[in-house]
Order: sequence, then C-alpha cells, then structure tokens
Amino acid sequence: MTVWSGRRGRRFGRERPPRARGVWIATVVGVLAVVLVFVGAFLPLTGFLAGVTATTAGLVPFPFVRVTLVTVLGGIVVLGLLVLAATRRRSLAAWVPAVLAIVVTLAVTAYPLVTVAIGSADRAGDVWPIITDLVRRITG
Repeated sequence: MTVWSGRRGRRFGRERPPRARGVWIATVVGVLAVVLVFVGAFLPLTGFLAGVTATTAGLVPFPFVRVTLVTVLGGIVVLGLLVLAATRRRSLAAWVPAVLAIVVTLAVTAYPLVTVAIGSADRAGDVWPIITDLVRRITG
C-alpha cells in the first residue's frame, strides 16, 4: 500500500501526488530563459532603437506607447504561463507553458524591431518626394 492510495496520511479530502522533479526543472529553465532574453536582448534592443530615434531627430520613429503596452501585456502573459508551469503536477504539462513563455518573450522582444522597421519604411517613402523636390529647387 502506498502513501498516495488514500488510506494512510489522509486528513482533508483527496491528497495530490507530489510535483515531479521535471516540473521544477521546466519552471526554472523557463524563468532563466525569460530573464536572459529580457536582459540580454530586449533591454539592449529597445535602448538602441530609442537612441537611434533620439539621434535622428525622429526620422526613425519609435512607438513608445505601443512598445510599452506590448511589453506590459506580454509580461503579464509570460508571468501567467510561468505560474501555470509551476503549478502543474506532471513534467510534460509544465514544459508546455514554460516553452510558450519563452516564445512569447521572443515575440515581445522582436516587436519593437518590427514596428521601427515598418515605421522607417513608411517614413522613407515620405522622405523621397521631399528630397527630389529639394533637388529640383536647387538645380532650377
């Protein structure tokens, strides 16, 4: 007879089996990967893009409000996924939300780069007619 058969050590209702070691490993790996991506990629990337925007006098747009909203919402989703991973009982059930948390972190990290690239492409399309008009004025 095992402890988890419900006959020994039972106090209040049905007892649950202990969490597998893989659950803790998945949670720790997820947390470490999220922190490393955030500190090693997201912060330097957003700092660089914000600096480029500041030094080009707005020629390269940086959508601060949208990036902040995506970062906050992504952080909430990642935190929820990591809590979900930590509260699972089985290893596989913990690895799925841990890996999803890493994927969401990578998506949140790529978002500022994509929005700046799209905004710069739109802005570059607006700049070309101005340059040609200036050339025509100078050359007569």
